[in-house]
Amino acid sequence: MSNLIDKALRNLIKFFACIYYKNVKKGQKSKYIPASGKILDEKELFNMIDASLDMWLTTGHFNDEFEKKLSDFLNIKHCLTTNSGSSANLLALTALTSRQLGEKRLKTGDEVISVAAGFPTTINPIIQNGLIPVFVDIEVGSCNIKIDEIEKSITEKTRAIFIAHTLGNPFNLEKISEICEKYNLWLIEDSCDALGAKFNNKYTGTVGHIGTFSFYPAHHITMGEGGAVVTNDSQLYKILLSFRDWGRDCWCSPGKDDTCKNRFNHQLGNLPYGYDHKYIYSNLGYNLKITDWQASIACAQMDKLENFIQKRNQNFNYLYENFKKFKDYFILPQVMSDSEPSWFGFFLSIKEHADFDRLKLTKYLEENNIGTRLLFSGNILRQPVFVDNHFALRIKDSDILYSDEIMEEHYKMLPNTEFIMNNTFWIGVYPGIEEKDLNYIIETFEKFLR
Repeated sequence: MSNLIDKALRNLIKFFACIYYKNVKKGQKSKYIPASGKILDEKELFNMIDASLDMWLTTGHFNDEFEKKLSDFLNIKHCLTTNSGSSANLLALTALTSRQLGEKRLKTGDEVISVAAGFPTTINPIIQNGLIPVFVDIEVGSCNIKIDEIEKSITEKTRAIFIAHTLGNPFNLEKISEICEKYNLWLIEDSCDALGAKFNNKYTGTVGHIGTFSFYPAHHITMGEGGAVVTNDSQLYKILLSFRDWGRDCWCSPGKDDTCKNRFNHQLGNLPYGYDHKYIYSNLGYNLKITDWQASIACAQMDKLENFIQKRNQNFNYLYENFKKFKDYFILPQVMSDSEPSWFGFFLSIKEHADFDRLKLTKYLEENNIGTRLLFSGNILRQPVFVDNHFALRIKDSDILYSDEIMEEHYKMLPNTEFIMNNTFWIGVYPGIEEKDLNYIIETFEKFLR
């Protein structure tokens, strides 16, 4: 494509994008303020068209560019894209079961510490891999794991900690890293809601053995559907790559052959010598790659990430300062002094003495065009998937329990999780929310409380 045509095409795309998005916004019937959303313009559209024109339909040069941009931003050695943040979590946990890790690998019946107040795809991979989740309570103010309950929950079978930085608010990475080192535990950081957050000047997702990210439209950047795993461990990266790409032993990129210059000189498993390395499999893997079309969107989004984070935190701080006057009714978010959040949402917990409940308030907000969300699964042990299935688990320092046999006395072992399930919700801070929207939110809360 000549520079002249390239410039003409860019101008046409920019014109279309401006007219189209303006008309879409104009055509919206309500002034609804969503809890989350995406910010796109002609830059993403141009990249998408560029990716379509070259007709490379799997991961390609846009994917390579995005992986480098993200690893450079996070200052981490390895970055691997996946088709969702949930797949990133599945890859991260499953990689630790590989026999290539020897005695360090996770085996059936091993225990993984997590929390019940979170998104299900942090927990699901533990059960899907034949491991036992151990549920620890959380703090109401931060919505993150209670540090002082972790060591009490560790047994000789405990092998990993797998938890999320809740809504962009970092958990105490320093103390949890110390616990992991003391007991020789793996640490997976679910940073799907926390891209750009820091603890002790290090980005979340880069301190543990593996970090995960999501690029669903609700998150800090988007590629539509998509995610990533990151690590500084070259062995783990190779294993993650294998599990993502069918479990194969070969590490050639799509469309490439003989990267190792040794394609027909292998003898692995009980295969004959010289069996094509492209068709040798060392792990029970998946196909969780993205398309270059998705990566092209993410490349444009990365150029806006710093501004997105700044705007999210600006919106959060504006709400926080104005919600101080409502402190008699709500527990406001609490942040550790060593952390720099990258906020995904503004969460509130209704105090027990308030003369209203969450359902009444959230219905009022929704009726007045303010989007609300709960803290994901609440107490995941109460979800139908646990009540209707026979999963082995532990709650803190309990003996092994089975999910379909859990009674009220067991739920009460996680009192803060229960409180949050009943009293906590969050509203949006994403970059599309403007100051006039924030003022409307504050005014609407005032009206409700009056």
